[in-house]
Amino acid sequence: MSLAVSHRCQAIAPSPTLAIDARAKEMKARGVDVIGFGAGEPDFPTPQHIADAAKEALDLGLTRYTPASGTFELRKAICDKLERDNDLYYKPQDIVVSSGAKHSLYNIFQAIIDPGDEVLIPTPCWVSYPEMVRMAGGVPVYIPTDEATNFIPTKKDIASRVTRRTKAMVITSPSNPNGSIWPKEMLEFVADLAVSHPFYVVSDEIYEKLIYDGEKHFSIANISEDIKNQTFVVNGMSKAYAMTGWRIGYVAGPLQEIKAMTSFQSHATSNANAIAQYAAMKALESGDECIKPMVAEFQARRDAMVERINKIPGLSCRKPKGAFYIMMNIKNIFGKSYNGRVIETSNTFAQLLLAEKHVAVVPGIAFEAEGFCRLSYACSMEHCMEGLNRIEAFINELTDAPW
Repeated sequence: MSLAVSHRCQAIAPSPTLAIDARAKEMKARGVDVIGFGAGEPDFPTPQHIADAAKEALDLGLTRYTPASGTFELRKAICDKLERDNDLYYKPQDIVVSSGAKHSLYNIFQAIIDPGDEVLIPTPCWVSYPEMVRMAGGVPVYIPTDEATNFIPTKKDIASRVTRRTKAMVITSPSNPNGSIWPKEMLEFVADLAVSHPFYVVSDEIYEKLIYDGEKHFSIANISEDIKNQTFVVNGMSKAYAMTGWRIGYVAGPLQEIKAMTSFQSHATSNANAIAQYAAMKALESGDECIKPMVAEFQARRDAMVERINKIPGLSCRKPKGAFYIMMNIKNIFGKSYNGRVIETSNTFAQLLLAEKHVAVVPGIAFEAEGFCRLSYACSMEHCMEGLNRIEAFINELTDAPW
């Protein structure tokens, strides 16, 4: 037998967002003044009372293993949060705490997918969804969307992709990478379709607290008891509480599937970090007051960036309703040239922009959205504006292709 990496791992592409971020950080380490619009990581410090809770956990000696699914106290706090914020009622045994929401999603797909099962994924989509599906032996089935409809798929496009092999559908609201919020009418349509088919719904609600313009978050699990029994509600502490490095995510779902995920996690990783679990519990118990100033600043950055982008010739964008991402439309500059290199793809645009102007953006192809680039405004207003100044300078230096 030859020594080689498994075919399964060979088929998995690395995360483009993390690759762009790593490249930008490597350039910064060499002293290059890089503006990074790549990673989805809030630039705010973790609120002090949460950091203090971690210190308290150390003082209390909470440094040992916890149950694989998480401490009872944290799972109870999650249940209280879901009831308070979402009008959803779960018991602690319906919850699994994992090492970040990404880990929660991975566990879900491992628990429900058999080889050949199909998972519906609206595009543009977060880069890890299709790879996680493939890692579980499943087949990602993309549902295309249009910028004109704020990247929400039509009912026809959803229904036409449901087959006898459809095992689940992913809904991300607010969305990474485009910041769209699914209207209740569309969630009701998906719920009816899922119950009648039937298939699971994986509802990624990690950006739930980052919503603007008076919009309200609504979970598909809230529509009926039937769809709740087929839905995995995924959330975590990373985005709203500026706790990316703490790695605490969670999922609420149907009991038998949650038991399967707990068993899987017990062998894969055991429990999430015990100290971070205690801090997460304290964060959820303290409510949302610490989040409000961050949301207000994100909205100010969003407004400034959207206005600025739409004033740059050849570029455009829609105003997102949530999360902290903008999908910048670059289709009108395709065919233009920079120092003799023709821009024909979002990859080429991103590579040239980073090399020439030291601005890191994520090419849309990473999200199954060629013709766009994703910009995160989870960086300071000063950096946002300086980055867009550099982008405008880059655009102004483009010339017509030589043919």
